[in-house]
Amino acid sequence: MSTLTYAAHDSMTMLRRNLKHAIRYPAVGFGTAATPILMLLLFVYAFGDSIGAGMGGGRDAYLNYLTPGIIIMGVAAGSMSTSIAVCTDMTEGIINRFRTMNITRSSFMTGHVIGSVIQTMLSVVLVVGVALAVGFRPDASPVEWLAAAGLLAAIAFAVTWLSAALGLISKTVESASNKPLLVQFLPFLGSAFVPAESMSPGLRWFAEYQPFTPMTETLRGLLTGTAIGNDGWISLAWCAGIALVGYVWSRSLFNSSTTR
Repeated sequence: MSTLTYAAHDSMTMLRRNLKHAIRYPAVGFGTAATPILMLLLFVYAFGDSIGAGMGGGRDAYLNYLTPGIIIMGVAAGSMSTSIAVCTDMTEGIINRFRTMNITRSSFMTGHVIGSVIQTMLSVVLVVGVALAVGFRPDASPVEWLAAAGLLAAIAFAVTWLSAALGLISKTVESASNKPLLVQFLPFLGSAFVPAESMSPGLRWFAEYQPFTPMTETLRGLLTGTAIGNDGWISLAWCAGIALVGYVWSRSLFNSSTTR
């Protein structure tokens, strides 16, 4: 077999390992979806009427506005489990066993990343299901749903690579669970909950130029028919940049750790 074939085979082995861990400990996957679901219910039922009225609509209109941002938040929340899983493997001895085996070095990180993306996408399905149950009514066509799924997969892939690097630099599982919190709550400081133009000037500037705002606006446009403009291309550029930084950083950290 070629080197590429060996790498793909080893990556699939590591992927199966991570998916088996996810099945064995389902609370981790449900925990990823729990935060965005609770935020959805809180903002819709506690603040939906007042915020919706301020935006020129009611609770139902605000639910349609809010749900794409909550979905993006759910994707970002998946980064925590990746960081924890990578740190656990690096600190609890299993990595020493892998070093003695004839496996492709890159397969360890690839298996973690692909497994986490799959888990994140499944949690997104759960978030969308709850949103539909409480009244979310998208008007997306099948092609737009497919484009939305592709966008979410790209965001999950990018954020997961960054999270993997955060797991590698963490010395304990506790610190690994804290480092991705900024990524998880960055959508708060974007247009997920309220339009960026309604914010104060300084916060508005930050919201407009941080990565999760164009991602949220793109998903909102695909699902509810609002204007997307250049946000789609900007979102893909952010995904590519974040994924590249996370991949290069993770590879450098992992290679340096396995050569010591």
